[in-house]
Amino acid sequence: MDVLAPQDCFVCGATSGGEAVCAACADELPRRPSTACPQCGLPGLDGGRCGACRRSAPAFDATRAVFDFAFPVDAMIHALKYRHQLAVGRYLGDALARCGADFAAEDGAGADLVLPMPLHPRRLAERGFNQAVELARGFARARDLPLGLAVVRKLRDLPAQAGLDREARLRSPRGAFECVEDLSGRRVIVVDDVMTTGATLDELARCLKGRGASWVGNLVVARTPSPS
Repeated sequence: MDVLAPQDCFVCGATSGGEAVCAACADELPRRPSTACPQCGLPGLDGGRCGACRRSAPAFDATRAVFDFAFPVDAMIHALKYRHQLAVGRYLGDALARCGADFAAEDGAGADLVLPMPLHPRRLAERGFNQAVELARGFARARDLPLGLAVVRKLRDLPAQAGLDREARLRSPRGAFECVEDLSGRRVIVVDDVMTTGATLDELARCLKGRGASWVGNLVVARTPSPS
């Protein structure tokens, strides 16, 4: 397939074989520092929990992000999300699988379920697909974990977080999800493309724990470098 349909690098346009990004550009992608807070994923000094998580812990237990949400990763995510460039999605999904190879296994317990961030039916109809599902498939397959496509329903189509102030962002996702399965004692990895404020992921984790989940971790392609 590499010979019949060679791939051009999304970033620089050079021929990159079967990858969406060539090796040279891959080395320059804005990777998330290893010292990020293990709970919320924001920058930290020593890899320990940040002050915000110690003062007021979110409902989720851990976050791991591959990249900062900065150029060209932001453009790659938009290409997947709005232009259905599935080759870019496969590249980001593979990066997610490598980054999350040991996610949720630090304490030896592992995970029981991979859950893509659900889309509201109206948004799904507009886009034609859920990018989080595409990102989660390869990870679930690599970890030999079930993929929960019908575990949670999104009840409300939330406004874009970027257009809201902090208080509105925190209020906006409340009551947005409904979990339709009993998750008693299960450890859940939620997969999404971008984590901005974390409010939506926090509400989803709250919903999952309300149905018995014992641990919820976020595995995301990109995290905004700082609250916005």
